[in-house]
Amino acid sequence: MERMILVTGATGYIGGRLVAALERGGHCVRCLARRPETLNGRVGAGTEVVQGDCLQPASLAPALTGVHTAYYLVHSMGATKDFAALDREAAREFGEAARLAGVRRIIYLGGLGEPTDDLSPHLKSRQETGDILRQSGVPVVEFRASVVIGSGSLSFEMVRALVERLPVLICPKWVAVATQPIGIEDLIAYLVAALDLPEDRAAIFPIGGPDVVSYGDIMREYARQRGLRRWFIAVPVLTPWLSSLWLGLVTPLYARVGRKLIDSLKNPTIVRDDSAERTFQIRPRSLREAMARAASVEDAEQAATRWSDALSAGGVQGAGWGGARLGARIVDSRAVTVGASPSEAFAPVRRIGGAQGWYCGNALWRLRGFLDLLVGGIGMRRGRRDPEVPHQGDALDFWRVEAYESDRLLRLSAEMKIPGRAWLQFEVTPLDDARCEVRQTAIFDPAGLAGLLYWYALYPLHAVIFRGMLDGIAARASSGGARPPRHVTHAVLA
Repeated sequence: MERMILVTGATGYIGGRLVAALERGGHCVRCLARRPETLNGRVGAGTEVVQGDCLQPASLAPALTGVHTAYYLVHSMGATKDFAALDREAAREFGEAARLAGVRRIIYLGGLGEPTDDLSPHLKSRQETGDILRQSGVPVVEFRASVVIGSGSLSFEMVRALVERLPVLICPKWVAVATQPIGIEDLIAYLVAALDLPEDRAAIFPIGGPDVVSYGDIMREYARQRGLRRWFIAVPVLTPWLSSLWLGLVTPLYARVGRKLIDSLKNPTIVRDDSAERTFQIRPRSLREAMARAASVEDAEQAATRWSDALSAGGVQGAGWGGARLGARIVDSRAVTVGASPSEAFAPVRRIGGAQGWYCGNALWRLRGFLDLLVGGIGMRRGRRDPEVPHQGDALDFWRVEAYESDRLLRLSAEMKIPGRAWLQFEVTPLDDARCEVRQTAIFDPAGLAGLLYWYALYPLHAVIFRGMLDGIAARASSGGARPPRHVTHAVLA
């Protein structure tokens, strides 16, 4: 009988990638999520999703029933309350529920750092969580990692935003602290490989790549690979608190999360024993290789998962003027509920652009196309090849179809002249037998100051267009997906 594997934190950066890896390996997977609907379309058809919360003990027993191995990837760093206290409570409740359910093993991802080094509250909490899980009596395999290099990871997004935007980087003391980064693919490989250990094996495995470097070295490597000339100026000022506020202004990193992260950077995070190397047949890639891999994926498409996808990141919902800042990108995401089936709700989405138009401000879209032509762009001349169904790789006005899933997803990447990169994404999620949510998300990755000025200068107009587009889609979806007259014109905004 196939062993059931439970993954907590599946909505997060690590968890999302772990679930995909387990699915590829043919494992029987169950995900625990506070809001199961957030995993719609993000997990395979054979993966079970159950509602539960580690802070609500009654919800854990059903989720853990029949589970052989549980991955514990929960943390509360984005919480406004005492995150360490929340982490202790969650780990205590989960460990006890796992013991009562007969779970044979817990696999946990914590943080590197020597307990004698006066650890930051964040790193201390990560290690304390592992201790509490072990107190349950269930064998725990704990991996301890430092900086994770991968497309969409918090560390990579921070480095990317700083180096891309600032020609001169003022470097406080923490930039020189030693760390041992690991590539996201190698981290996931360790988590999956732990399944092959004897089920009564309990151990702590420090893991990292082969390079011991500073955070400044990581930024220099990114600049080198991107062909950017940057000057690094070391200064003895900027406390962790001030540094986190600086990052909150200069990068798209929330100051609350940034403050806890930067506070952790005072501690060296280095692998000091070779137990992982002796136990697993995994040879992590170098910083140069991990950075090249992350950058190539960022250039090719949006990351498969992002640190900011996690519900615990906080602040993602209800962003203020200009949209949310996630990673290096600015995001305007809007949703509406319609009384329609998924196919009816998706019908106006799949027909968007070309002769059909964009459901709002079509004259402005035509004007934007004309201005694009004036600066050497492609304008709106291409239209779309198939008026009913877009296909991945198709041109669609001055967009390109990057991803298409029938009745669920359409993602367009911009090919007009803009100071940065842009995507426009539509998702349809069933809520019940009679209703669906239609979500429209505009994503902009600004190139330097010019990109930021472009976005914020045009945002008042963008906001009107985005709202009008979604209203137009909702109106047609609610009418059963009926196609409006063919004379509707078209045009776009980034």
